[in-house]
Amino acid sequence: MRISNNITYSDFLQNLSSNSSKVQKSMDQLSSFKEISKSSDNPLLASKIMDLNNSVAQNSMYSTTISDALSWSQVQDSALSSVSNSLSRIRTLVQSSATATSGTDEVAANKDEIQQSISELVDTLNTNFYGRYIFGGENTTTVPFEVQKNSAGDITGLKYNGTSQNLSREISNGVSVDLLANGNTLMNETGTSTQPQNLGTYFNSLITALNSNDKTALSGNLLQGIDNYSENFVTVRSRVGALENRLTAAQSRNTTEKTNLTEELSNKQDVDVAQKYMEYQNQMTAYQATLAMGTKIMQTSVLNYMS
Repeated sequence: MRISNNITYSDFLQNLSSNSSKVQKSMDQLSSFKEISKSSDNPLLASKIMDLNNSVAQNSMYSTTISDALSWSQVQDSALSSVSNSLSRIRTLVQSSATATSGTDEVAANKDEIQQSISELVDTLNTNFYGRYIFGGENTTTVPFEVQKNSAGDITGLKYNGTSQNLSREISNGVSVDLLANGNTLMNETGTSTQPQNLGTYFNSLITALNSNDKTALSGNLLQGIDNYSENFVTVRSRVGALENRLTAAQSRNTTEKTNLTEELSNKQDVDVAQKYMEYQNQMTAYQATLAMGTKIMQTSVLNYMS
């Protein structure tokens, strides 16, 4: 059975086109370092790559959230440490004022220093982290704590202007944590709405006792009270520390997940340059062989069949 020249030419052109497409694809892959440039090249692989890119982007978002939450907790821990130091100094001054040997001038000097320590404590509680107050609840743009004074300049209380909610943050898929932001926790309210008993009312009672040099109150309820409020701050700080540890662990897991996702994405998406170059060389050899064979086919004429 004789094969016509038309069929021979058709087969040649088909093979030439196929080899040319393979060479072009390998050239594109080597120039872009990517396995595919459009989804039609390999729909299943393209789908996996898109899913991995979404996972990497989500991981990066969680990483930013965790880093911000961790910094937030660290700033809170530092602030609560300073507050504890201020309360410790206030306790020392209260104890000094409560002794029978302390005179009026000494008590007055202690009162002035106590008021300065209270103001310093409030300034610390009003710490601002990148434009957000760390103990204002959900109201992060308003100064949360405000010192109240009478006409004589004596401190009469402490007002909280924030909310009683914490701030929720999602640190991984379906996992959220609450950043401690409720400043009411620091006020340690133990009274009622009509008869409050908190850090602010304690400061009012303390300054009143210092003004009247009431050593019974200073050595009794007021000395015990400063210990109670100090203990509350230590409790809150321990909660912040526990959250900080959890966020540190979450950050470590996030970093590991990022490494795994990036590696998997690279395996699916990036070209093995050495292997791809060998494929390209083989394809070029086949392409050039096809061209050489085509040259001989195209040179065939009717005279070849008359010999």
